[in-house]
Amino acid sequence: MNLVIKNLLTRRSVREFSDKHIDSSQLKEILETAIYAPSGMNMQTWQFTAVTDRNKIQALATVVGEKLGRTDYDFYNPAVLVIPSNERESRWGVEDNACALQNIFLAAHSMGIGSVWINQLRTICDEPEIRAILKGWGIPDNHIVYGIATLGYPTKQMTSEINKTGVIKIVE
Repeated sequence: MNLVIKNLLTRRSVREFSDKHIDSSQLKEILETAIYAPSGMNMQTWQFTAVTDRNKIQALATVVGEKLGRTDYDFYNPAVLVIPSNERESRWGVEDNACALQNIFLAAHSMGIGSVWINQLRTICDEPEIRAILKGWGIPDNHIVYGIATLGYPTKQMTSEINKTGVIKIVE
């Protein structure tokens, strides 16, 4: 089987990460794949912010958990939090960031690094406490966060043996 297709078919969401650190060269390579994702009219109105300090990640998770009424929220305690943000006025910001996140997930998987998509910030990224953290990390006020990638090494081997369903039609 083609290696790209195999990577696509075997990637799974990981919700249990080990304490193992992700090498900075691997992280840079993963982030580079994000900027090569499709972008509406090639506008590239995005920014990718990677947070590698687990204490900083947990500080954001704590505030998010408070806003959502979820105790002990921790983004699954990843080694890295990748926050794609996009200009609020970008016509294709949602789609652009979704494509970039998919590239991040697939690149990470190809390196044996697990990932999961986190959606919670989309509706609460402008809450003052959350915006203050994001601003402190260099995310502009005019950017919205549509999704986050958590990255880390899985604590257990992921199985590729699952059944996916959906409707596929070929019209000739």
